[in-house]
Amino acid sequence: MIRFVIMKNTHNVVSLNRKIMFTTLIFMLINVFLLAGCSNGQKEGEKGFAYISSQKGNVLVMSLENFEIISEIEVGSGNRGIGITEDGSKLVVAVKSTNDLAVIDLKTNKVSKRIFIGENPEMVRVRNGKAFVTFEPAAIGGPPPKPGSDEAKALDKKRAEEEEEEAKIAIVDILTGKKIGEIDGGMETEGIEFSYDGTKIIVTNEADENLSVHDIRTGKLVKKIDTKELGNRPRGIKRSDSGRFYLATLEYGDKLLKLDENFDITETADTGKVPYGISFSNEKDLAYIALSRGKAIEIFDTNSMKSIGKIPAGNRCWHFSFTPDNKNLIVACGRSNDVLIIDVASKSIEKRLENLKMPWGVVTYPKAYGTLDTPN
Repeated sequence: MIRFVIMKNTHNVVSLNRKIMFTTLIFMLINVFLLAGCSNGQKEGEKGFAYISSQKGNVLVMSLENFEIISEIEVGSGNRGIGITEDGSKLVVAVKSTNDLAVIDLKTNKVSKRIFIGENPEMVRVRNGKAFVTFEPAAIGGPPPKPGSDEAKALDKKRAEEEEEEAKIAIVDILTGKKIGEIDGGMETEGIEFSYDGTKIIVTNEADENLSVHDIRTGKLVKKIDTKELGNRPRGIKRSDSGRFYLATLEYGDKLLKLDENFDITETADTGKVPYGISFSNEKDLAYIALSRGKAIEIFDTNSMKSIGKIPAGNRCWHFSFTPDNKNLIVACGRSNDVLIIDVASKSIEKRLENLKMPWGVVTYPKAYGTLDTPN
C-alpha cells in the first residue's frame, strides 16, 4: 500500500516536471520569435536608434537611451539622403561618391547591397518596400548661386545652350536590390512627398522654380505648380496627416506654402531665414521648419499659418527627426558639424554632439515624425 502511494506520487512529480519543461520550452520559443522580429537588433525595452548620414563621414548610429553614438557604418563619402524600411530591417543611403544606393542590413550594420542610381544621388524616401531616390546629372555641387545674380544667369544660359539633363527619381525595390523605374523630374529635383492615395509623387524642383506631380505607376507628369512669383528655390515638401494639405518651403523666398489635396497653393506665410526641411508632429496642428541660415527650428500653427516660436539650433541645420516618444528633436547641423538633442517641452538644447563630419539627414527606428520620414 505504501509502495503504491510512492509510485503514484512519483508519477505526479514526473507529470509536473513534464508540464514545467513544456511550459519553459513554449516561453523559450516565444522569446526566439520575438527576438527574430526585432529585425534591426533592437532589444526589448530599448528606446531604439537614430541613424544620421554625414556628407564627409560615415553613417552614425545613435542610441536613443542616452543619445550617444554607439557605432559607425562606412558607406562612402557624400552620403546624404537616408531612409529606413517599415520593419526596421534595412537602412538605405544615397552615396554621391559612388553614385549608388547603399542598402544596410541592420542586423549586422553592414552594407549588403549597392544599387547603381545615377550621377549625384541625393534625396531618399522609403514607402512600401521601395526607395525613391533623386539624382541630378546637371547639379553643379556646393551652394547654388544667388537667384538673379550674374552667376545664376550664366548657369541658366549654360544649361539652356547645352540642354543639360534634368533630374530624375529612381524607384528601387529594396528587397530585390533592383532599380525598377525612373520618373523625370525637373532641374535640381530635391524634396519628395506622396499623395494621400499613394498613387502620385510630388517633388520640388529648385532650379526650375516649381513643384511637379507625377503618376508613380506611369511616370506621367500630372501637374506643375510654378512658385517663382512667390520666392526662389523650392526645397522641402511634407504631407499633413491631420488634414488633407501639404506644406512646402521656398529656400530663397523665406516662404512657407500651403497646398490643398489638389496641389493648389491656398496660403503662404513668411518664415525665418532660408527654410528647408519640414516635419509635422504628434501635435497635429504644428509644423516644424529647419531654418538653415536662421540657425533655428521654427514652429508654425498650420491652422492660422502663423509662427508661434523658434528653437535655437546650429549652422545649416537641414534635416531633423523627433524621437519615437516625441519628447526630443535630433537635429543635424551640417556647417557647425554637430547634432543637437532638443527637449521639445522646454524648447532648449539638452545635448550637443560636436566635431562631426557635416551631418545631413536623420531617421529613427521605431519610426518617428521627421523631415525624411513619418511614423506611419
